[in-house]
Amino acid sequence: MNSIRIALAQMQAQSADVTGNLTKIERFARDAATRGADLICYPELCLQGYSCSSQGLKPLQIPGPAVERIVALAQTYGLAMLVGMVEYSPKSKPYITHLIAYPHGNWDLYRKTHLGVHEKSCFAPGQELPVFHYKKTTFGLLICWDLHFPETAALLALKGAEIIFAPHASPVAGADRRRIWLKYLPARAYDNTVFLACCNQVGHDGTGRIFGGGAMVIDPRGNVLTEAFYQGDHLLVADLQPELLNAIRAGRHAAMRHRFYHQARRPELYTGLVCSKKLNQAAPSTEVQRKAAGPHAQAKNHCCKNNVKT
Repeated sequence: MNSIRIALAQMQAQSADVTGNLTKIERFARDAATRGADLICYPELCLQGYSCSSQGLKPLQIPGPAVERIVALAQTYGLAMLVGMVEYSPKSKPYITHLIAYPHGNWDLYRKTHLGVHEKSCFAPGQELPVFHYKKTTFGLLICWDLHFPETAALLALKGAEIIFAPHASPVAGADRRRIWLKYLPARAYDNTVFLACCNQVGHDGTGRIFGGGAMVIDPRGNVLTEAFYQGDHLLVADLQPELLNAIRAGRHAAMRHRFYHQARRPELYTGLVCSKKLNQAAPSTEVQRKAAGPHAQAKNHCCKNNVKT
């Protein structure tokens, strides 16, 4: 990884107002380019606004006019743009998608793989956890609820991701967004030796929903590098310096706290994570078997383990 300057948009998106939201997306891109950013990430579903109602989804085709407009903006301002949208699918429900538009005119996409309870009635889940390569880094995307599943971040790190972008559309809840994020996002960064960069929709969306806002960057040791929690639109810009990440990934540190933990994984022990049936039907542990056999068997087993014959 080389040093890279990223921008995170805390954005107020209006429901079903693609034209107005595109105008705002361009304004953020222009501001980010002026401040020297290499890449800008926008919140989940910022193009059409967030909705779990089939009447409010307004899915758009990829490729299509909106995608062409965003790609043109990336070319105009010379930076990669990560933009959340509802993607039309002719074969299923639409996807919660993040478009990656590159300044050289190409694009990629990520489809949210883990849907919230209320999203399952309106959206289809994605089936891949890809990584992307742009200019100076390898990065992945996890959208909102995806982050609650540690395996997703681990897989991206194993695929080479150095940054994980985490766009959200999280409403105002009983606890403030910052306090909620700090419960689990630093662990995703620390355990996987990645930068983690998150941003959220903010304010009223015109339908009665209110989003909590927030933008935050966490370094590979789980420390908050920079953050912004303001009312209304805001652009957070951060320089990501690669020295510590590169040293940890290359194994140049002797201290245990500066190790790339995935190098010590034991995948043969984790099969239950991908096969719940196998986990549920697994044989009882040796300890359970001893207890079932009674105290005499326990004593005998203990003596044999110490090479003492009974």
